[in-house]
Amino acid sequence: MKSNIKAVIFDMDGVLIEAKDWHYEALNRALSLFGHSISRYDHLTTFDGLPTSTKLDMLSRERNLPRKLHSFLNELKQKFTMGLVHAHCKPRFYHEYALSKLNGEGYKLGCASNSIKNTVEVMLAKSELLKYMDVILSAQDVENPKPSPDMYNEAMRLLGLRPEECLIIEDNENGIAAARASGAHLMIVQNVDEVNITNIHNKISKISEPEVEQ
Repeated sequence: MKSNIKAVIFDMDGVLIEAKDWHYEALNRALSLFGHSISRYDHLTTFDGLPTSTKLDMLSRERNLPRKLHSFLNELKQKFTMGLVHAHCKPRFYHEYALSKLNGEGYKLGCASNSIKNTVEVMLAKSELLKYMDVILSAQDVENPKPSPDMYNEAMRLLGLRPEECLIIEDNENGIAAARASGAHLMIVQNVDEVNITNIHNKISKISEPEVEQ
């Protein structure tokens, strides 16, 4: 049966690239200079998938982090992150194969991440995935980052497609909320290993199957 899906839009961290620990390590390294830190539990349950600016706002509200430090901490965190990216970000064959296969089958591909634009582009380039993307959106490209659906709505607008024609792949609570609010189809994964061509094809096939009347 011909698929109803015309595009697959990926989150980046935890979906295409295992970068959660890099963000955690980089932010804590910056915060430690001023006597602050985020526990791994809080990182996974509260801060996962949020932009650095949002994380800093939360720390100011909840833990009295001086707001005057935000700009410096954000810049420092990005520098530390990029150092880790250049040291550890490498291609994964099954991701390259999946995107190459989908591209060859005529699907439009996109990436929508709460990271800043430069980080998204560098990570995708070092993973050999940038060349497959028809659209790339970051937290800097929309007024409201995830969990708002703005990023996914804009991606679909740029692709010229309706929500029912798009499949979004997400892994964390904020991204899942954004995807659901956009009205697109959603595939939830637990880790980057689940993002492979077999699982994506299976999900698309299930979406394309006609509903059985009760």
